[in-house]
This record gives sequence, structure tokens and C-alpha cells, in this order.
Amino acid sequence: MPIELKMPALSPTMEEGTLAKWLVKEGDTVKSGDLLAEIETDKATMEFEAIDEGVVSQILVAEGTDNVKVGTVIATITGEGEDASAAKAAPAAAAAAAPAPAAKEEAPKQEDVAPAKAGAASDSAPTPAAAAGGTGLPTPSAGATDKGERIKASPLAKRLAAERGIDLSTIKGSGPGGRIVKDDLDGAPASAAAAAPQAAAPVAAATSAPAAAPAPATAGAIPDFGIPHEDEKLSGMRKTIARRLSQSMQESPHIYLTVDIRLDALLKLRGELNASLEGRGVKLSVNDMLIKALAVALERVPACNVSFGGDVMRKYSRADISVAVSIPGGLITPIIVDAGGKSMSKISAEMAELAAKAKEGKLQPSEYQGGTASISNMGMMGIKQFTAVINPPQGMILAIGAGEKRPYVVDDALAIATVMSATGSFDHRAIDGADGALLMKTFKDLVESPLGLVA
Repeated sequence: MPIELKMPALSPTMEEGTLAKWLVKEGDTVKSGDLLAEIETDKATMEFEAIDEGVVSQILVAEGTDNVKVGTVIATITGEGEDASAAKAAPAAAAAAAPAPAAKEEAPKQEDVAPAKAGAASDSAPTPAAAAGGTGLPTPSAGATDKGERIKASPLAKRLAAERGIDLSTIKGSGPGGRIVKDDLDGAPASAAAAAPQAAAPVAAATSAPAAAPAPATAGAIPDFGIPHEDEKLSGMRKTIARRLSQSMQESPHIYLTVDIRLDALLKLRGELNASLEGRGVKLSVNDMLIKALAVALERVPACNVSFGGDVMRKYSRADISVAVSIPGGLITPIIVDAGGKSMSKISAEMAELAAKAKEGKLQPSEYQGGTASISNMGMMGIKQFTAVINPPQGMILAIGAGEKRPYVVDDALAIATVMSATGSFDHRAIDGADGALLMKTFKDLVESPLGLVA
């Protein structure tokens, strides 16, 4: 019996992902622990390992395919002595049954669904509508020849071909098993067949599908003023950032509190600590020390270490600090767990490791999901002051500006001091202004008298 490899859920909240890259091809022998593919979630690219051993008999979802639902069969493996042809027949039968619920919808909607969903599951089996001779019959550009033969093409290639009026029967595929992929369509001329009367209605239905899909509809919402431009498809990470920040601003009433903090004592202590740590492979940054200061402040002001949950208030007994890290394509927040209970050297070592993994897209879900509060430092880019959006369901985030030389009153006399501005954003449903102010004062005191961070 062939073994079905299904799109895994690589995090508790994952519903779909992008099959970024296959690390095996049809005919390869694999064993438990071998890497099969790289899968891109909304936050990271993760490796998918084999559990069983056998031969990769069929790859059903081409690399680069977006929005692959968790549980979708992406490939099959046959064991020793099994017939590979049986493995290919099984997914075909499953694919034919999968779109059954779509038959309950109206015929025009079925046309929209068939190329995207049924085509993603199998290129060797017709859709139920096609088998019955209904309106879901694919056009030549959507994946069939004039003779009714099925053309192997990725769902994305089929959709783009329908939009551009390209006849897939004239394209030679470069994907696994001769499958036509997106790159094969670049430079391909529009087909005259696309304008034929018998194909007009299906093509119109196919080209109308993107208008109903969220991504093209969003792009279409931008007026075209004739300005030269290029539309770039949003990554899963960017979509998640947009959704979560919109949710935060709409649902969480933000209150902002800013304090100016002298850094001279902290910088002096940092220099002394780094001198003592020389040769141990650890070098404290100002940000490492601020992470520690925020965690200790939250422990001292527990009313701010909370999350609002509608009918409940969740009060955390530990300060786990999410640290904003900018990576290509977006932002991710790896977590320093129990930052208040760790030494600054430990925080520094963990932060260096997490930041490196974040930039490589190798963070595990447990390393970026959770946290009780966040810190975002834009001081290294010269930003003097800013306000940050709360990372739900957390109750607060601390925005750190640049440390700079400023005129400052020290012991009732005007002097030059290194000063930074820090702004806390608080969810006013969960945190009162007075409690937020106390947290900011406690944070300021810890930074200006930093021996409390090493006690």
C-alpha cells in the first residue's frame, strides 16, 4: 500500500503553507530522517523529514506552489516490492473525490474551483464536473489538450495561463515529470485559441476567479494612476504581519507613555562586564541589557505583565520577552524565555543564536510563538523616538530610540549626557495608565542604576 506524504502542520496555528523546494525527486530512495522538502510557513522556512522508508513514486505538488492546505497529499512513497503504478493510481482516485463538495455550488463557481483545487491534487485525473460533462470542464489553457488529454501543470501555472490566454499544450514543462511550472510561462505568447468562441465563456470564468481571491482583490484596490510600477505578491509572512497589526490597532486601544533615560551608567557597566567576559565568546550589547531591564521591571510591576482575554485577564508569573528582529521580507519576534531569571551573558548568547536562526528562516515555532511582552529597538538606525504596535495577545511593547548626546540637567546643573527616549505602548483594556507609568519609571530606574540588573 503506498504511503501518502501530507502537508504537515509545522505550528499549532498553521493552516496552509508554501512548498518552497523539493529536496528529493521521483525515483529517489529515502529512509526515516531524510529531508524531503522545505516548507515555508508565515514565519519561517522549515525542513520536512521522512518518517517511513521507500521510494518516492510520485510528487503531486510542485515546488513553489502557494497556499497548500495542511493535510493535502503532496507525494507518495512505495515500499520495497510494491508497484509504483498503484501508488500513482491511488492519489488520482483521491483527487477525483476531493472536490465533491464543490458540486453543491453553482456551475460558474465550480469553474473557479476546478483549476485551483482539483488541479493541485492531481494532474492525471479529471475533475468530477469534467467526468460528467458539466461546466467545470477545463479549457485547453487550463490544463487539457484538444483531444481531451490531461496536461501536467502546477495550479499556479494553470491560473496564470488562463489569465494570459496561453495554451498549455504548446508549452514544454521543466518541472518534475515534465510538469509545467510558472517559469515555463515567461515569454510564452498568448494563444489564438483563447479567443475562440467555444473557449470564450470558460476563459472568462477562469480570469474572473482572481478578482474573488483575497490577494488580487487587495492589489486591485490600489487605483492605477498611470505611474510606472510593479506589483509584488505578498509573502505569507507579510500577510500575517498585515493581519495581526491591523487586528491590534482595531481591537486594542493603545496608550503611549514616553520617558527619557540617561545611559551613561549603563554604558559604563557594559564596558566593565565585557572586559570581564573577554575570551568567553560573549559580548553584551545595550539591547541585551535593556531586555533584562524590561523583564525585571515586569516582575516588579506584575500589573503590566498581562494579556486581555475578553472575560478574563491572564496574569503571567514569568517575563518572556519577544525581541523584534528585522529579516528579509518582514519582522519576527524570537523569545527570550524567563529573561528576568537569566544573566545578561546568557541573554546575549541566546539572542545571538535566535537572531541568526531568524535571518536564516530556521526558527522553530516554539522560539517565536508566545511571549508576555515585546521590545523593539530602532536606535541603531538613528531613530530618536517612535511608537510600536502591540503584538497581540500581549499587553505591551517597549520602543527604544537612539542614545545620543543631549543637554541634560544633572544634579541641578546643565550637563551633556547620553540620553535615549523609550516609549511604552499599552493595551488600555488590560493596563491602566498609572500602572503603565509605574512600569516606565521602574524601567528608567533600572537603566540609570544598572547594578540592579546583576544583583
